[in-house]
Amino acid sequence: MEWKCSSSWILYTICLMLSVTHAVSDPRISEAGLYCGKNRAPLKANYIPSFIKEMESLSQSVTNHNWATHLVNTSSSLPIYGFAQCFHDLSHTDCLLCYAASRTKLPRCLPSISARIFLDGCFLRYDNYSFYSEDTDPLRDTVNCTSQLELPQDPAQTSQLRNSVARVVDNVAFLAVANKGAGGAGFGVAHVKGVYALAQCWNTLGSDGCRECLRKAGKEVRGCLPKREGRALNAGCYLRYSTYKFYNEHTAAPGGNGTLRRGRAIVAEVLAAAAVLMLALSASYAAFMKLSKIKKANNNLGQISSSIRKSSLNYKYETLEKATDYFNSSRKIGQGGAGSVFKGTFPNGKVVAVKRLIFNNRQWVDEFFNEVNLISGIEHKNLVKLLGCSIEGPESLLVYEYLPKKSLDQFIYEKKRTQILNWKQRFNIILGIAEGLAHLHEGTKIRIIHRDIKSSNILLDENLTPKIADFGLARCFGADKSHLSTGIAGTLGYMAPEYLIRGQLTDKADVYSYGVVVLEIASGRRNNVIREDSGSLLQTVWKLYRSNTLTEGVDPCLGDDFPATEASRVFQIGLLCTQASASLRPSMTQVVYMLSNSSVDVPTPNQPPFLNTGVVDSDSSMKSYSTNSFISNALKKIGVSYSYSESSSSPNSDVPSKSEESIVQA
Repeated sequence: MEWKCSSSWILYTICLMLSVTHAVSDPRISEAGLYCGKNRAPLKANYIPSFIKEMESLSQSVTNHNWATHLVNTSSSLPIYGFAQCFHDLSHTDCLLCYAASRTKLPRCLPSISARIFLDGCFLRYDNYSFYSEDTDPLRDTVNCTSQLELPQDPAQTSQLRNSVARVVDNVAFLAVANKGAGGAGFGVAHVKGVYALAQCWNTLGSDGCRECLRKAGKEVRGCLPKREGRALNAGCYLRYSTYKFYNEHTAAPGGNGTLRRGRAIVAEVLAAAAVLMLALSASYAAFMKLSKIKKANNNLGQISSSIRKSSLNYKYETLEKATDYFNSSRKIGQGGAGSVFKGTFPNGKVVAVKRLIFNNRQWVDEFFNEVNLISGIEHKNLVKLLGCSIEGPESLLVYEYLPKKSLDQFIYEKKRTQILNWKQRFNIILGIAEGLAHLHEGTKIRIIHRDIKSSNILLDENLTPKIADFGLARCFGADKSHLSTGIAGTLGYMAPEYLIRGQLTDKADVYSYGVVVLEIASGRRNNVIREDSGSLLQTVWKLYRSNTLTEGVDPCLGDDFPATEASRVFQIGLLCTQASASLRPSMTQVVYMLSNSSVDVPTPNQPPFLNTGVVDSDSSMKSYSTNSFISNALKKIGVSYSYSESSSSPNSDVPSKSEESIVQA
């Protein structure tokens, strides 16, 4: 199989994994803890490019060594010290997957100048000072006591659990410190009477620092008892105990099969050499193209900003500043990847939502004007209305209609829900989103693709009418084009396979994302949460569909208060929209028609390709897909699953090729 690998770190990682044919276990990418520093980079600091450069440099070293340190220090930006490390029991491939997941999640902290994230298989941190020798941090060290596992009811069992945890924590700390003292990786695993533990010190610590960090960690996790699981998340180490075995006995560390290690090393060296050669050949061309684009963009930017200043869309920065009480934290109503949203009140009593962009560098300016240009002239009951913007102050601002009910995700799966949506309300929201997308795709002169449809980008008004928001990533193209080839942007778990792999963007990418949201609304469950008993949301719904028990997937909060036939139709439409092949997905206009006319038959969806063959019966009469267990097991944990299909198509076809249809988000 031939793959055309992109230079982006995500596709590079996937291509590297597909080039190595050994089995993996579990990259353990569950988020154990995330800390974002309170200090932010100045608006004038060139911080985002420095951050990206730091992450890419760490990625290269992690690829070679499973851990890395790096410093980016330029005169135009703050210094960024970075550190990444995988736990010693992970295979090399699982390590790459874990780092990729942490690298995807950590930018949520930007523009903070410090952040750290603990996944259950790796650690990633950046800061503005050299922190490598830190073993503990009294202000930010924390403990995570998981309450999901059932607690023992018998006092004798509780006492036994306490004793076992105490012994296993002491044992695993001793092993990790001993390994560190011997020049090893500061790693240990232990098992005592039904309790398992793992300890990992960072490679930058000495044995004394490792000992001190794990001493504190052991004391911290004992405080989790009698809960069945606890994690200590310290500046220099990680310690976890659990009543189920979560680590790997056989590690990718020294001591394994020498021939296999040498073979992997040769593969890594060849891949690295090829990557360096490709980068060298493309560097000069990329630099030339970038300079040309910047010059052209500057010319366009000047024309656009001039026209906005003269239009009715323009608001004075001072007016919006006063309306939000100078962006008072008490007025903050939302936080997104591009910036914060504040509630503003004008002197005449009119209430608006003001989106405050984080940075004014090229990326944010492009997204800012993209959003203004795309939606300023579009009005639809299911699209958030853009009232205006400000471009003359120290930062760019967007002004929207204010929606008091906030975002959809807070109504369907937040633990502290103030209101539980009944079935009729959910159905109306599903239909309203479909109508809004249909208008973007076919109701305007230029087709608009949103690219980031998800529940947090759906806002609700006082009548619970859904309105699609956040058009910063949207793209438009004329009717004479079948697709756009563009960089990948969006949210893992909602991106269509043909877009994730080749960057081939059509309106069917929005259809896929919409299908995921439909299943989330109906089930009350996040798509990116994988359960041990049932797997991903799509996997769960497909199994229910095969067994003709789709109504069992309805949000348990509704009890039996929903129309069974309509619920089953909604789930089936969601599956229809999330098929791997873009050509098999319905248009949004067709979706609206199926939702609005209960007498219309819903077509039979194909089996989602991310499923292992064991998930369904062997006598399936529907289209089936065999699964490569290596890629499936490795990628499904980060929201991407792999399977191999017998179909193929030409590069210009709307039907994905094997490589495209093979990578689907779970």
